[in-house]
Amino acid sequence: MSIFLGIDVGGSGIKGAPVDLDKGDFAADRLRIPTPEKSTPKAVAGVVGEIIEHFAGVIGDNPVGLTIPAPVLHGKVPFMANLDQKWNGFKADEYFEDKLGRKVVLVNDADAAGLAEVHFGAAKDHPGLVILTSLGTGIGSAIIYRGVLIPNAELGHLELDGYDAEKRAASSIKDKEGLSYEEWATKRLQPYYSHVEMLFSPDLFVTGGGVSKDWDKWGPLLNLKTPMVPAKLRNRAGIIGAALAAKDAVEHPDVLSMIPAVADANPADVADTE
Repeated sequence: MSIFLGIDVGGSGIKGAPVDLDKGDFAADRLRIPTPEKSTPKAVAGVVGEIIEHFAGVIGDNPVGLTIPAPVLHGKVPFMANLDQKWNGFKADEYFEDKLGRKVVLVNDADAAGLAEVHFGAAKDHPGLVILTSLGTGIGSAIIYRGVLIPNAELGHLELDGYDAEKRAASSIKDKEGLSYEEWATKRLQPYYSHVEMLFSPDLFVTGGGVSKDWDKWGPLLNLKTPMVPAKLRNRAGIIGAALAAKDAVEHPDVLSMIPAVADANPADVADTE
């Protein structure tokens, strides 16, 4: 069996489970621990360490995959919106590996979900260009071409009506403004997806996030050339995708991260801050 631990770091909870990547499913029940109120790298590493220890007997010495709600550039976090600001510019992979004593592979949370859906979910074995969008507090996105992830696609920040698209079209905005599914789909999602479609000409859209469970209430209202389907893995996608990223790091090491000019950051800058 090919078992890797995936851990999904969110604003309210940190969730982890060992994943059997031969089957694309959890090999044991998920463990969830609340995200520390002060979500610094040090505090998050403490919780991640608890989850690793809990599953140590299942995962052996394999690397651990870790999602975070931010771009990840060769192990470095250029900016952070939904956790403590001490993550900004932080070389997180080196710090976590030093703190936890094992290889840790960081991946953007939407990228992880996209990987999971392409390998085991709604876009399984799709041969073309797939764009996953996760509709929630913001809009996360992932671009996968022929099964290969193009990382850090921040399509939620495309400009729409003079705003970041996620400030107009995220499901949190629907709830905040009291929009009906029809209003949200036709007035907000339609221009957003039409714009993404024009820019990328994808072969398939996959929509995730909690609102994907109600896809039949709004998805059919969209008028697009590109087929769209709801995500299948839902709240398991981040964990499964993180595990996939860990396995991929073993099989395809990030050569660029070994170049000093690319990996220039000092983990000690925030390593011991509370």
